[in-house]
Amino acid sequence: MAHGPDAAHDEHGHHPTAKTYLWTALFLTIVTIVEISAYYIKPWEQSAIYVPSMILMSAVKFAVVCAVYMHLKYDNKLFRNLFVGPLAIAVVTCIGLLFLFGKVAVNLSGGA
Repeated sequence: MAHGPDAAHDEHGHHPTAKTYLWTALFLTIVTIVEISAYYIKPWEQSAIYVPSMILMSAVKFAVVCAVYMHLKYDNKLFRNLFVGPLAIAVVTCIGLLFLFGKVAVNLSGGA
């Protein structure tokens, strides 16, 4: 059994460097600037792609934060699967509920 700093490093695996955190912060800042500026660009804000683009950019930011800052990218695959699996089930359930109740709301408003 090894002891010392190398043993601790092997036990916890690879960790990102400060440079990785800074590049990630820069990327998140740029995406946030694009999101905020999209609100002030009226053709984009009034177009049909506005909401899907906002959802996509938010999803990308969420994934990057989870991968880098929550260390899911560097942890054991078991932890990644334990996080992503239930999250995928929750997202699919929410989308299904939105379609279900969106359809009911359209029928109620159309029939009344």
